[in-house]
Amino acid sequence: MFSGFPQRFARKIRPRIADVPSRSGLPSRGRSGSALVGRARDTSGFSLIELLVVLLIIGILAAIAIPAFAGEKGKAVDAQAKELVRTAETTAETIATDNGGEYEKVTTTELNRYEPTIRIAASKSQAYLSVATRGRSEYSVTAKATSGDEFTISRSAAGAITRRCASPEAKTGCAGGESGSW
Repeated sequence: MFSGFPQRFARKIRPRIADVPSRSGLPSRGRSGSALVGRARDTSGFSLIELLVVLLIIGILAAIAIPAFAGEKGKAVDAQAKELVRTAETTAETIATDNGGEYEKVTTTELNRYEPTIRIAASKSQAYLSVATRGRSEYSVTAKATSGDEFTISRSAAGAITRRCASPEAKTGCAGGESGSW
């Protein structure tokens, strides 16, 4: 009557023992297996296909973002040159005020002497003031950006101010064209 009792009893009890948590907090696998073997058989996590899809999406986003950032750098270089030529314009007006309203002393050297932040030495890392032409009642100042774009502010004898842009190297730096105004 009790001959098969231990085996039948063990089959009924074993699943209950497997459900009892161990001291480490991980589920026990009974006497036949260990927690490490149970983890190795665990199928939770990401498949190779899921990881490849994520990498593909990241690659597509990078391909879109990198050219956009490159265009922003060109805008920053042009903004630096525009700021420099605008400073030179203000300084030219200061020189004229000191000289009875005449612009004959407006040169790159004199502009730099009045305003030391105006760079006049050619540079590949920063915009610089490349040309300053003068007359008795007119002047023109030109700043060159590191991209090769040139920004000019001119004052005519009548007092009209014009702003021109030339892009001799890239041919697209002036609002997408070779030349224009700004």
